[in-house]
Amino acid sequence: MSSRILIIDDEEGIRFTFQKFLTAQNYEVTTAEGFEEAMVCISEGSFDVIFADIILKGKTGIDVLREIKKKKLVCPVIMITGYPNIETASEAVRLGAFDYIPKPIQKDALFHAIDVALQHKAVIDEKEKYRTNLEAIFRSVKDAIITVDKDLVVLEINEAAGKICGFSRDSIGKPFSSLSESCQGKCLETLVDTVNTKKPVEFNHIECKFNNRSEQVVALSTSPLLDSQGVFSGAVMVVRDETRLTDLERELNERQQFHRIIGKSEKMQDVYSLIELLSDVETTVLIHGESGTGKELVAEALHYKGNRSKNTMVKVNCSALSENLLESELFGHVKGSFTGAIRDKIGRFQTADGGTIFLDEIADISPKIQVELLRVLEEKEFERVGDSTTIKVDVRVVAASNQNLAEKVKLGEFREDLYYRLNVMKILLPPLRDRREDIPLLIHYFIKKFNGKFDKTIVSVSKEVEKMFMEYPWPGNVRELEHALEHSFILCQQAMISVDHLPPELQTFSVNESSLSDNGNVDDPETIRQALEKSAWNKTKAAALLGISRRSIYRKIKEYGIIPE
Repeated sequence: MSSRILIIDDEEGIRFTFQKFLTAQNYEVTTAEGFEEAMVCISEGSFDVIFADIILKGKTGIDVLREIKKKKLVCPVIMITGYPNIETASEAVRLGAFDYIPKPIQKDALFHAIDVALQHKAVIDEKEKYRTNLEAIFRSVKDAIITVDKDLVVLEINEAAGKICGFSRDSIGKPFSSLSESCQGKCLETLVDTVNTKKPVEFNHIECKFNNRSEQVVALSTSPLLDSQGVFSGAVMVVRDETRLTDLERELNERQQFHRIIGKSEKMQDVYSLIELLSDVETTVLIHGESGTGKELVAEALHYKGNRSKNTMVKVNCSALSENLLESELFGHVKGSFTGAIRDKIGRFQTADGGTIFLDEIADISPKIQVELLRVLEEKEFERVGDSTTIKVDVRVVAASNQNLAEKVKLGEFREDLYYRLNVMKILLPPLRDRREDIPLLIHYFIKKFNGKFDKTIVSVSKEVEKMFMEYPWPGNVRELEHALEHSFILCQQAMISVDHLPPELQTFSVNESSLSDNGNVDDPETIRQALEKSAWNKTKAAALLGISRRSIYRKIKEYGIIPE
């Protein structure tokens, strides 16, 4: 591109001569008669070289130079005058003038001045490019970066140092020792070590107590600053905030709660780790577990711990609706598409666009819905009931089931291709009987919750109740435990819950009576019959003995055709 040159002179003949000479050499020339016109030109465009006459109408070329300096423009300014003197020359140089040429202007002198000025401008532009790149790097780095000279005076500091160390750019030019008065001084100690030895120093997991923020953990590293000839000029310090990493490590070792999920057992730690791994992964997740194990809570954790957390999470219980209603609920419908469709309706998939949809009890959907769901998973599109317009959506699907989907595929009750689409990643939730060490923690959590709900001050459960809770098979899992404690809270008028406050199925449970599911196969008709006979055909108690839900035992009785003899 042609270099752009601005000529500021109140003599029309000078402006004309400049323009004639320079345009002949393919320079792009702009002229201005006085100060005000020059300021308009400078504000509207950029120039590679500016020529400014010392004497102008109203204001002077020195005023132009002051404005250029005030605007921090990177452009060589060459002063022109017919009356050069030491005073104006020194003032122009002090304000940053690049050169000073007298009238009458010689053509060779003019082009020589331009060539030198453009070379200077190229060097300045290159340095400015490196400076702005370095500033951009400084701003983008999340670690605090601080440089000091040999006397430990701060040379440069980035924005992250403000968040991590509490330092601002006002700290530049001050001794580093004056900035670290309110902390332990480990940073100063590390810098002094590097300045004295001219060697790098590193420290990890340092508790930084700047402004008494005792929970902040940082890693320090200092290195000597050396130029291209290896001459030592100071040191650079990098401070990395490792507080979150340290907290995560601590949580992985001892966390007792994740989102709203309670449990510190090894099996639950594995579930937490898997949720963390999958929260930001754009893939379908299938959550499998018995009723009451917390599948919905896991789905919530996947959504709210991930990058879709700012958008909507929609929940659908697939077993609660008929095929037609579920189709309308999932995909929406248009007015008049069926009896009762009195207005257009937006479906759950469209509502969840950009977010997550949780499909609970996915095993109960009909073959027709299975086909439509498969299309959404594969193509991210669907049509509302009664409409031909295709709707595109960006939705993450999280599904859950308490039934064995692989078995349903074998029986021909569930599409194999849909099963594999849903089962990209699986989270298996353990039943409560397989993580009994979490029961005391859950008891404590629910006591605190129900004290707030019922405005009571119950402290604990009795030893007998605690022993019973630890032995009981909990076919309804955590949900059953929660309901049992809520039932007890309503009845209890003292500080401790006793056996008398428990639901009937728990009161009749003998702590010495082991669960049949520990020794028998719950899919074996004979084991189920034994449990029913032992409980006098009380299906709720038989389910408890087997360690399965009441809904499951009803299904198995019907499936195996078990009747009293």
